[in-house]
Amino acid sequence: MVVQPTGATVKLYHFWRSSASWRVRWALAIKGVRFDSVIVDLMGQEQHQGVHRGRNPIGHVPVLEVEGRLLGESMAVLEWLEETCPVPPLFPADPWGRARVRQLCELVNTGIQPLQNLAVLDRVSETDHVARNGWAAHFNCRGLTAFEGLLERWEAERPGPFCWGRDVGAADLFLVPQVYSARRFGVDVSPFPRVLAAEAAALATPHAAGALPENQPGAPTVTGSGSR
Repeated sequence: MVVQPTGATVKLYHFWRSSASWRVRWALAIKGVRFDSVIVDLMGQEQHQGVHRGRNPIGHVPVLEVEGRLLGESMAVLEWLEETCPVPPLFPADPWGRARVRQLCELVNTGIQPLQNLAVLDRVSETDHVARNGWAAHFNCRGLTAFEGLLERWEAERPGPFCWGRDVGAADLFLVPQVYSARRFGVDVSPFPRVLAAEAAALATPHAAGALPENQPGAPTVTGSGSR
């Protein structure tokens, strides 16, 4: 059964390789929310143009539009979806579990992904791709090391193959795109067995394939660098 929030028409402004967009596409699919896809070309700098700045003043994607009301930032969108379409849940019911999942999400959302997005890499260097990729690889490795450490620390609290529990949830939706990004920047992810196990479990779930970057409009055959 497909349940639209308030029966509304939903649009998603996103970019095929944006990890933040990926999280939201996946969450919408899990929740069964149909949406119209509108591509914002980050590589073509469309995010800096007035039209998109009118949707989100900082120029980030994704932006969710519901009956003319605009909502940016992936964490805010996931929490709004959880409140308006609570089944199936993306967050645990118990307060400690929800807090643990939010901590994992925020580790990615504030501690890894922003440090390797296009705006930051352009400040590192606009031309030196070795410096850009080295910067991004460092912060991906640093963050995934911490993520692996939390999964190990909470091993007894989180039974199941996913980041938390026996069903795919918000933490998995944040983790999987970040592992993809880490590989793209040349990070050896083999030292993170719990991360890789959660990634494999999440990618095997029914809605994972449809959210993948390569299955989005505008995705080229060969990819380069850049994230958000």
